[in-house]
Amino acid sequence: MRRFIVALGLILAALTTTSALAQEPLRLELDNPNIEPLPFAAPTFVAETAGADQYAADLARVVAADLTGSGLFREISNEAFISNITNFDSPVQFADWKAINAQALVTGSVSTAGDNQIVVKFRLFDVFSEQQLGEGLQFVGSTDGWRRMAHKVADAVYSRITGEGGYFDSRVVYVSESGPKNARQKRIAIMDYDGENNQFLTTDQSIVLAPRFSPNGNRVIYTSYETGFPKIYVLDVGTVSRQVLQDQPGTMSFAPRFAPDGNSVVYSLTTGSNTDLYKMSIAGGAPQQLTSDPTIETAPSFSPDGSQIVFESDRSGTQQLYVMSANGGEATRISFGQGRYGTPVWSPRGDLIAFTKQNRGRFHIGVMNTDGSGERLLTASFLDEGPTWSPNGRVIMFTRETSGEGGASTLHSVDISGRNLRAVRQGGSDPSWSPLLK
Repeated sequence: MRRFIVALGLILAALTTTSALAQEPLRLELDNPNIEPLPFAAPTFVAETAGADQYAADLARVVAADLTGSGLFREISNEAFISNITNFDSPVQFADWKAINAQALVTGSVSTAGDNQIVVKFRLFDVFSEQQLGEGLQFVGSTDGWRRMAHKVADAVYSRITGEGGYFDSRVVYVSESGPKNARQKRIAIMDYDGENNQFLTTDQSIVLAPRFSPNGNRVIYTSYETGFPKIYVLDVGTVSRQVLQDQPGTMSFAPRFAPDGNSVVYSLTTGSNTDLYKMSIAGGAPQQLTSDPTIETAPSFSPDGSQIVFESDRSGTQQLYVMSANGGEATRISFGQGRYGTPVWSPRGDLIAFTKQNRGRFHIGVMNTDGSGERLLTASFLDEGPTWSPNGRVIMFTRETSGEGGASTLHSVDISGRNLRAVRQGGSDPSWSPLLK
C-alpha cells in the first residue's frame, strides 16, 4: 500500500529566465465577494528526452484541472493559442499570450532520468507585466508519482497568485459505499483530493465509520463494528496494519479524532444509557473523562493549537454545538440559530468551525466563527453532512445523499464563500482531508 506514497525530491533551485523577477504583481484577492476567475494558459509541457512525451500532456492537464477546479482560475483552451512553448528555456513571446487575454502562463518541461525517474520543471509568468513570478521549481520523483508532481506545480501556482497555501497535493480518506441501500457494503478507502488513485484500506466484511487522518497523514483512526459493538481502531496507512485503541468491555466507543500533536485521541464512549467524551493517549493507558452530563456528547474536534474542543450535545434539549477546554470542564454553547447542529470541525486556520445543520426538513453545511457569531450556510440539500477542511482552510468536502429509497451518497466540495459546489466522487461518505503531503 506504499505505492501511493511517492518520495519526491524537491529542489528549490532558481531556473534562469530572460525576464527580471517580479514583485508578485499578479494577485487574486480571495476575500473579494465579486472575484472573477483569472484566465491562464498551461501549454503541454516540453518533453526534453525520449520517453517523456507520455507525461508532457498529462502533467499540464492535471495542473490545469487543479487550478480550474478551485473555481478561482479559468483555463484558456489550447485551440486559442497563437504560439506554443517548444523550448523551456526560450524567451516567452508575451504578445501572443496577451492577444488571447491570458493573465498567467504556466510553462513546464519533463525528462526521464533512469530507474523510472522523471524530472519536472516549471515557471509561472505574469503575462501583462512580462515578468516571472517567483523562482522556477524542479521536482524529481518516480514515474508513478507524476500526478503528485503535477499537484505540486498547481499548489505553487495557486500560492503565488493567491498568497495562501495550496491544497492539491493532499489525500482524502472516506467510507466507500456499494450495493443496495438496505445491504450497503462499506470499506475505508483513500484517494487523491480530486478522486483519483483510489485504494481500499479495509475489506467489506464489517461496518466502518468516521475515518479520520492523523496530523501527519500516516495513520487513520476509525470505528468498526466487526465485533458487533463499535470499537475504535488505528490503522497505519502504509502497511495497513492496525490495532484496537479502546476495548473496554460492556462499552461502545466511536467518533474518534486525533489531537493536533498526534499523541492523543478524543472520542465518545457509551456506558449504559449515557454517552460522554473521553481522551486517551494513542500509546494506551487509562482514558480521561472530559464530560459527565446525563446526555449525549459526541463528534469532538480539537482546535488547531490543541487547547479547546468543539463538540455536539443535546444537553439543552436539542442538538447544539459547545466549546470547552481540551482537559474538560465548563462548556460554552456557541450555536443559537434555528434547527439542530452537529458534526463540528475546527478549521486548520483556527478562525472558523464547520458544521452540519438540520432545519425545516433540509440539511446544510455551514461555517461560523469560533464564538458562534457570523453563521453562514454554504449548501442546502435533502441530506448534506460531515464536513472536512482542506489543508489551507479554503475548501470544505462533505457527504451529499440524494432522496429516494435507493439514494446514493456522493462526496462534494464547496468553497467557504459558498461558491464552486462540485461533485468529487460517487459512492462515498464521511470524508477526512489529509494535511499537505510531504
